[in-house]
Amino acid sequence: MLNIVLMEPEIPENTGNISRMCVGLNATLHLIRPYGFFLNDKKVKRSGLDYWQHLKLVEHDSYEDFIKQIKNGSHLYYITRHGVKTPEKLSLCTRTPVYFIFGKESSGLSKKILEENKTRTIRIPASKNVRSLNLSNCVAILGYEYAKQNNYDSLSIKEPHKPIFD
Repeated sequence: MLNIVLMEPEIPENTGNISRMCVGLNATLHLIRPYGFFLNDKKVKRSGLDYWQHLKLVEHDSYEDFIKQIKNGSHLYYITRHGVKTPEKLSLCTRTPVYFIFGKESSGLSKKILEENKTRTIRIPASKNVRSLNLSNCVAILGYEYAKQNNYDSLSIKEPHKPIFD
């Protein structure tokens, strides 16, 4: 089971886009307070479109609160430009819950959290010309790496609504 975790998200449009991505991936979205916006903000709602009713959302008051709710055996991965592994090195074919943890847009995850979890840090490769990639793009990259490694289990391979091809 895929879980996307946003720690102290700041940009409402990113959170809205990520919520839609979570619905598309059948993933649960975890939000860790404080947020840089209100969840009922129209920018969040607009970028999440009309998918909010399908979103599996869990809110946490703090990182410590989030960690207390994680089941033993779960796989936690911390996404950072300082990561020691790249996504294709992960073995994501598991029935154990997987959590991709992302930091806030302006500063990422804290140095303390990264140091405590160094062996579980993930870097998405990018050229040396950029400091960071967009948060919602990073969620999409890792979410689909998870889906690909799990043979797109529970996802529609063919258009389910009105296919134009036979």
